[in-house]
Amino acid sequence: MPNVYIKTYGCQMNERDSDHVARSLVARGYQMVNDEQDADVILLNTCSVRDMAEQKAIGKMGMLQRLREKRPHLVFGYLGCMAQSRGEELLKTSPNVDLVAGTQKFHRVADYVDELIRRKMETRMDNERLAIVDVEEEAGSQSHIREHLDAAQQATAFVSIMQGCNMHCAFCIVPQTRGAERGRTIEDIVTEVRGLAAQGVREVTLLGQIVNLYGRHEFEKRDGISPFVQLIEAVCAVEEIARVRFTSPHPIGFREDLVNAFNRLPKLVEHVHLPLQSGSDRILKAMRRGYTAEKYLKLVERLREARPGIAITTDIIVGFPGETEEDYQQTRQLAETVGFDHGFIFRYSPRRDTPAATMGDQLPEDVKEARNQDLLSVINKSSREKLDAHVGQRVEILCEGPSKTNAERLTGRTRTNKVVVFEGAPRHIGQVFDVQIVSASTSTLYGDPALL
Repeated sequence: MPNVYIKTYGCQMNERDSDHVARSLVARGYQMVNDEQDADVILLNTCSVRDMAEQKAIGKMGMLQRLREKRPHLVFGYLGCMAQSRGEELLKTSPNVDLVAGTQKFHRVADYVDELIRRKMETRMDNERLAIVDVEEEAGSQSHIREHLDAAQQATAFVSIMQGCNMHCAFCIVPQTRGAERGRTIEDIVTEVRGLAAQGVREVTLLGQIVNLYGRHEFEKRDGISPFVQLIEAVCAVEEIARVRFTSPHPIGFREDLVNAFNRLPKLVEHVHLPLQSGSDRILKAMRRGYTAEKYLKLVERLREARPGIAITTDIIVGFPGETEEDYQQTRQLAETVGFDHGFIFRYSPRRDTPAATMGDQLPEDVKEARNQDLLSVINKSSREKLDAHVGQRVEILCEGPSKTNAERLTGRTRTNKVVVFEGAPRHIGQVFDVQIVSASTSTLYGDPALL
């Protein structure tokens, strides 16, 4: 059977979508390979949130054309957000592309690949255009994202609980590329989690574009408990699952029931990724974020009261249209006040079909870059302080497998999502245990193997 290579650009949700596509192809008898040189089918799953990911994907597709010179039967395809956003336009941008499949069509990719291979074998005509483009909406598409690639000793897994977003932030193209909010049922999600647990998975991360707004228009509250907290409770009830995470939430979705869940559900780990985007109320309003800097700070306080020691990570955009030096300084001050455990800082990048792209007072790149680097220094300082505070402590980790930088060592994560590297044996993979932290770098903790 043909070999398939999938390259993913973007977030964890894109990685999860690629996993789903890979699993569906493997079920048809295809083999996944790690080198494009060995592939008969090459698929690029592309993100549209930032321009850099799109440009990387388009550039990569152009470079792949040389492979077809010797192997005309190759199938090339775009999947995901950029495919959804650009559609047939990509056939002009990348003339060698055979497949463009949008965000609601991941479950149909295997069918399309089968069809393209059949057509190529039948025609044997190198120059005939055989492209398939499918970016149409499809009711119920969220219910298909459940397949996972089988992985030996896989300790963690992502579980997609919904698709789409209704928030329409001024800078974001996701509502156009992923559609309106649509949630899977709790029963369906829990069934998937049980299957993962049976394979040895000990930790699951619930994925959604605005994950804590799951089911708000589809499922009912029960005794004042939102559908999302009902889901967390149900996943925590799966005995073999030791830890539950979720990403990425929105500050407005943290009602009291979710904040209290950190106090009463031990399996819900003490880590929240809480996108800030800006510390300026004026910019937050222009972004259509729906909260103020004061409300954000109060939410951080409530979370820290509910679960002392909880880690707070964030996303921040610098250089949004109209952002003054005063606006930026308010963001900088808020970051210092919170003391984030980690943060992703992004220079604003105009995305077509978004309100922010046509706003006046677009900032020059050198201003964005200067603010980016300055804010990174603030975030890196607080992040390093958080890591240094672990030195000398015993912390609980879940061992995930070999370290990416040194296969002779193992890596795991604390409940607060800190990476820990240590020496150990394969038997430790998938296990939860304590290690003694002996040192810290700028991004990693190191454990003492003598105390395993």
